[in-house]
Amino acid sequence: MFHLFHRFFRSILKPSLLPAAILAAFGLFLLFFPAVVRPEIIEYRQDEPEFVHFGDLIDVDVVGSLEFDWRGTVTPEGFLEAFDKTDEQIFAICRSESDIAEAVTRAYSKFLRDPQIVVRILDRSNRPLAYLDGAVRSPSRFRIKRPVSLRELIVQAGGFNDNASGTITIYRPSGLDCTQRRETKGDHANVPMSIKIVDLLRGDEGSNPDIRPGDVISVLEAFPIYVVGGVNDPKQLSSRDQTTLSRAVAAAGGVSKQGIENKVTVYRRESGETQIKEYDLRKIDAKEIEDPKLRSYDIVEVAEKGRARRKFPPRLEDVRFGSGRRDKMTLKIIE
Repeated sequence: MFHLFHRFFRSILKPSLLPAAILAAFGLFLLFFPAVVRPEIIEYRQDEPEFVHFGDLIDVDVVGSLEFDWRGTVTPEGFLEAFDKTDEQIFAICRSESDIAEAVTRAYSKFLRDPQIVVRILDRSNRPLAYLDGAVRSPSRFRIKRPVSLRELIVQAGGFNDNASGTITIYRPSGLDCTQRRETKGDHANVPMSIKIVDLLRGDEGSNPDIRPGDVISVLEAFPIYVVGGVNDPKQLSSRDQTTLSRAVAAAGGVSKQGIENKVTVYRRESGETQIKEYDLRKIDAKEIEDPKLRSYDIVEVAEKGRARRKFPPRLEDVRFGSGRRDKMTLKIIE
């Protein structure tokens, strides 16, 4: 680009004016195309980084003294662990560094003159992990060291897989999150949040909450529908609100050469009994009869030439696998 500017201005200006003209042209380029040469700077929000969480390593420093310094973590009840410098316990969980310093100052003032206390969080890496499992491509554990949203974690987990039902639940265990403690004024179990995937993808307000240490996120899987018999690709499908018989057969590769279109059976378990319904795909295609909606755990069987009609539903092996133990999930660091 610089070479083109140089050739252009050599053809229209005197040599003595070339350097100034080139600089002026390059300045105009920067003015009108700032996004090309100045990348966007993204600043992450620092939401309450000074508040103490379970697992944090805390340092209490008495300026000018080593005898009364202390370093450690908090107890399950939220106090500084093994803090034996005073007779009183110092509560630390969900308090800021300055708040803890004030509490230590009051305690030390009983036997020290004008103590100067500095409290710092040295290590945040041992905070509770967040978990994301269910219908995602890579169920994962996350060590969260900065503010992070639900959408970002789902991207980190590879996105949704084909079994996603359309709903995400977030369970926030009580006592692990400082924001929850301040908002609820107590240590009460939190009701799981429920978020629709379509709302998240649209960017609706409230659909992309911040995820905090200890959160357990589950992308719910749709219940299965089984399509077997005379189809090209017998398979288990994920049930959806609009899954109809013809769509299910099409998703299984359509009717095979050995399949019989006018003999399709749906086995449905309802009220403790198995209901058996017969359908003709040709009549459905011709709009002569309604295309029935399928339900979770329905078994669709397309009859095959040369095989007798079943008296009982076909036996199926469960081909779905759980995400496994959470401690075996991939650990990812968000920092």
